[in-house]
Amino acid sequence: MIFVFLKKNNLIIMKNIILALLTVITISCNGNAQKETKISSEFEITKTEAEWKKILTPQEYAVLRNGATEKPHSSELNEVDQPGTFVCAACSKELYRTEHKFDSGTGWPSFDRAIEGGVAFGTESTYGFERNEIHCARCGGHLGHLFDDGPRETTGKRHCINGVAMNFIPDVPKKE
Repeated sequence: MIFVFLKKNNLIIMKNIILALLTVITISCNGNAQKETKISSEFEITKTEAEWKKILTPQEYAVLRNGATEKPHSSELNEVDQPGTFVCAACSKELYRTEHKFDSGTGWPSFDRAIEGGVAFGTESTYGFERNEIHCARCGGHLGHLFDDGPRETTGKRHCINGVAMNFIPDVPKKE
């Protein structure tokens, strides 16, 4: 009699353990690591992947279309301090002005704000946690990420941008 009771009790415990494991697996499969980047597919400029590959360098394509990150300290744009505008390397949309650029020490060009209407925001979870992504408002190209550790005296934001995702257009001096 005791043996039957223990056998039934063990079956109940085993069923509960299996149910708990299935619940954990189901929840973990719906975690952030499996979520896709939340970027609108409705942009002014849309192209096929083949068309993007024709107009972008392999590194630009990797960053702008696949969300890769260039190596820190590899961009010549880190050193730009002359007045001008940083534009999207894919579609030439105006993104940032030099006057809002600062040295964050991270190795990527950093800005405390974008030109109004130049960028759009979404989230991505490449590394298993959500991050605020910045992309071009015109073509949807991945530019970088937004952080809350920028200059407190301005916006407190740091737009950490891949240099390869941008081109720089210097201001033309005004003739007197």
